[in-house]
Amino acid sequence: MKKQSKEQYNNQSITSLKGPDRVRKRPAVIFGSDGLEGCEHSVFEIVSNSVDEAREGFGNVINVTAYRDHSIEVEDFGRGLPLDWNENEQRYNWELVYCELYAGGKYDNNSDGSAYEYSLGLNGLGACATQYSSEYFNVKSYDGGNLREISFEKGEPVTELVVTPLEKKNRRTGTVQRWKPDLAVFTEIDIPKEYYTGMLKRQAVVNPGIRFVFRFEKEDGSFDTEEFFYENGILDYIGEMAGETAETRPAMFHLETKGRDREDMRDYKLIADIAFCVSKTVNVIEYYHNSSFLEHGGSPERAVKTAFTSAVDKRLRNTGKYNKNEAKITFADVEDCLVLVTNSFSTQTSYANQTKKAITNTFIAEAMTEFLKEQLEIYFAENPREADLLCAQVLVNKRSRETAESTRLNLKKKLTASVDVSNRVEKFVTCRTKDPDIRELFIVEGDSALSSCKLGRNPEFQAIIPVRGKTLNCLKATYDRIFKSDIIVDLLRVIGCGVEIKTRHSSDMVPFDINNLRWAKIIICTDADEDGFQIRTLLLTLFYRLLPTLLKEGRVYIAETPLFEITPHKGEPEFAYNEWEKAEIVGRLEEKGTKYTLQRSKGLGENDPDMMWHTTMNPETRRLIRVSEADAARTAIIFETLLGDDIDSRKRFIAENGPKYMKDADI
Repeated sequence: MKKQSKEQYNNQSITSLKGPDRVRKRPAVIFGSDGLEGCEHSVFEIVSNSVDEAREGFGNVINVTAYRDHSIEVEDFGRGLPLDWNENEQRYNWELVYCELYAGGKYDNNSDGSAYEYSLGLNGLGACATQYSSEYFNVKSYDGGNLREISFEKGEPVTELVVTPLEKKNRRTGTVQRWKPDLAVFTEIDIPKEYYTGMLKRQAVVNPGIRFVFRFEKEDGSFDTEEFFYENGILDYIGEMAGETAETRPAMFHLETKGRDREDMRDYKLIADIAFCVSKTVNVIEYYHNSSFLEHGGSPERAVKTAFTSAVDKRLRNTGKYNKNEAKITFADVEDCLVLVTNSFSTQTSYANQTKKAITNTFIAEAMTEFLKEQLEIYFAENPREADLLCAQVLVNKRSRETAESTRLNLKKKLTASVDVSNRVEKFVTCRTKDPDIRELFIVEGDSALSSCKLGRNPEFQAIIPVRGKTLNCLKATYDRIFKSDIIVDLLRVIGCGVEIKTRHSSDMVPFDINNLRWAKIIICTDADEDGFQIRTLLLTLFYRLLPTLLKEGRVYIAETPLFEITPHKGEPEFAYNEWEKAEIVGRLEEKGTKYTLQRSKGLGENDPDMMWHTTMNPETRRLIRVSEADAARTAIIFETLLGDDIDSRKRFIAENGPKYMKDADI
């Protein structure tokens, strides 16, 4: 068949986006995403401009309000935004700021007449891009004598610039901007409260002396209000994060210098503060530049990694702490015991992109590296106790990491090895079929239950693995301890789909892949007594921590086992799984005058094969309870309450629930 001719591609095929469409049709280019993350970043752009004013000394309070209708208001007390006629550009400033990309007052930061020396809002994009992407955008600018107002809708001005003289009693300076992100631009605009509080807290941390006030409108129209203020900036923040876990007092280094990224470029200024302390339990490292949180690091991150690794390695070598032929430390060993924040500002900044999550300045990386190396050498010399404490902990981290890596490699070999004649799991009884869509795995309690289940099962599709003794409490144990348990490793090998663990070393483990799961159903089968319930709980906790997807997918079941066997003198036995069923069966037999024998069910190991098949293993007559992730989560919470380290919670639980079970107590 002849193909249809395509529309001709020629000189008239090339078009350009104009006006608001430059952002409205491609928001991800500016904001990094057309989803919620991009919408959040549009808020940050407006807050950034207010931060720049406050950092220059104009106003020390910034108010941010999030309304129920998803509109946002940002108010500052700076100099007010110039909106009038601009002779140089022959246009109104409101048009340059809100309707022109790459227009602003922050391009000549090194000239004598610079409006801003260290600015967060840098590219002249944020205010315009946010206005373009809004359903509406209203601006009020106070210059001390007049109020100037203008409004926009979907990127276009809908009012003239209105100038109103202020009465003497109402005179003030600053800017108030209120807008609503447009659902026609972003796929989602319901910004959670946590984004605002996290973002404003970070701004308070890196801008000491500036108070950020956040108001969040609730469903009833009232407002929750939070304030964020750090008088000493990152030094206070380090102390707050480490708290009582700090092994050393917070230390801070201050740098002021200038330099250039390339020989043929002009110098620019750099100031930086680096604060840190040592903690064995709290490990946080954050980087900020020009008040922006550098989620992806960049230049300051490279400096910290290089300087700390070099300085600690040098001290370990000079003090003879390394063993003979021992490999040198890495930054991974250092960061495990650091609480560290860098806060830098420069008059020239190369961001990786408009979302400002990393910077790439060569000079900043080099200057901070050399400065940190020098300062750490001085710090170690003047504070030998702190230096020895840090270095000793780094060595502990290194040697633990190396041991753990060896353990993980051995575990990886174990979990990836096939379960066959040459590589058996102890006492695992397999089935004949290889079809994972019908195979069932029964996890049973001990050798006696294994024997009964083996005799009572259908060997075509039912396999059995016993757990020997009490399974480890996976909720509390470390991963290293978990994977030293032969019971757990054997079970994971038989299940076959790897593990889901949340650690930076997870790439060294067997990655979870549900397509490698060997079983349609995994059935926990334990006795209906206290020991059986505890083993069941421990197994559920194992799945909750190591294989939660199997719970989400509904692959884990509990086999209900009968509590009572009721046998008429003439007829087949009946089984009751609870007291109510027992009462119903007994009542029915007694109503007919039938004599019977009532026997409380023994453990699974004492069941004959026919009973085991009928009550527990036959898909036609058995009872299975599918376990959900929520079920396992509730189990884990109760388990942690009763067996964990929170003594107060356990006391409260016993006080509230103990009286319900006093009648069963052995007193």
